[in-house]
Amino acid sequence: MFFPGMGNTDSFKRMGLVCGTALLSLSVTHQALSDTALQEPGAGVTVRPIDFGNINTQFQTEVVRLGLEQLGYKVNKALEADPTIAHLSVGQEDADYMAVHWNPLHEDYYERSGGDEVNTRVGALVKDALQGILIDKKTADAHAITDLAQLKDPKVAQLFDIDGDGKADLTGCNPGWGCENVIEEHLDRLGLRETVTHRQGVYGALIADTIAHYGKGNPVLYYTWTPMWVSNILVPEKDVTWLNIRDPEKGATQGLELGFEPNTVQIMSNKAFLSENPAARSFFENVSIDIKDVNAENALIEAGEDKPKDIIRHAESWIKANQTDFDRWLAEARNASTAK
Repeated sequence: MFFPGMGNTDSFKRMGLVCGTALLSLSVTHQALSDTALQEPGAGVTVRPIDFGNINTQFQTEVVRLGLEQLGYKVNKALEADPTIAHLSVGQEDADYMAVHWNPLHEDYYERSGGDEVNTRVGALVKDALQGILIDKKTADAHAITDLAQLKDPKVAQLFDIDGDGKADLTGCNPGWGCENVIEEHLDRLGLRETVTHRQGVYGALIADTIAHYGKGNPVLYYTWTPMWVSNILVPEKDVTWLNIRDPEKGATQGLELGFEPNTVQIMSNKAFLSENPAARSFFENVSIDIKDVNAENALIEAGEDKPKDIIRHAESWIKANQTDFDRWLAEARNASTAK
C-alpha cells in the first residue's frame, strides 16, 4: 500500500523532528511537574488550623504555618476557640491541627475529643513549659515565705490582700484553660479556702493589674507559665520567687515542687489529616522552638509589637535565624511525601 509522501525522505525527517520535539516537550513538562510535586507536596491542599486566640501563642502557630506554606499547602487563618472547643474541633475534623496542645495539662480535653483513636499528638514543639505560683521576692525574704501552704496562716495571707477583705488575692487562671482546675485542687488540698481568693477573669487584664501593684511596691501573689512574657518583666529569682506547692500525702521532699507537671507543647492533629499528608506529619514531628525564643518573642509583644504583621515578622526572623534546621525539616518532609 502506498501512502502519500512515503517515498519522501524530507517528510520523514520533518515528521521525526516534530515528534521528537513533542516528546521532549512532554518530558520537560513531566519533569517540571515532578519537581514541583517534590518541592510542594502540599500543593492543592487547604489546611485549617485552630488555636485559643491567645496572642502569646500565635508566634509558634505562625512558625508552623510558614513551614506548611513552603511545602505548598494553603493554610487558612487560624480559627479561634477556647481549649475545650478547639480540641473537639480537631477530633471531629472541623479543624486539621493545633500548635497549642499542652501535654499533660490538656489531657482531659484530648481524651474528650476522641483520644488516640482519632487524634495524634505529634513532636515536641516547645519543651519544658512550666507553670506555678509566685510571690514578690521582697515579701518572700522578709517573711520567710517559701511554700503556698504558709498562706493558711491568716496573717501571712493578709499580706497579699488587695481588695481589703483580709484574704490573699491570687491572680489565677482563666476558666476553661485547664490550669484553673489544678489551682482549685491545690486550694482544697492545702485547706486555703478561708484565706485565699482565686481571682479569675481575663488573665491579661488581671496580670497587668498585678504588675502595676508590684510597681507600687506592694506584695503580689500570682499564677503564670512559661513560655510567657510575664517572666521577662517579673523575673524569677530576681524580682519574684516560685512557691513550693507540696502534696501533704507524699511527705517532705527535697527541691522545688511547683505543683504543676512540666509540659511539652505539641501539635495535635486528627489521624485522617496526618494519614493523607505525610509531608505535614513529618514537619510536625520535627519542628521545634527553644522556649527562650518564645519568651523573647512574647516580650516583644508586650513591648508593643503586638499586631498580626509584627508576629508574622517575628516568625520570619526566627526562621531566618534557624534556617539550617528549618531547611532540614522541610527536606525531611518532602522526602516523607515521596515515600507515601
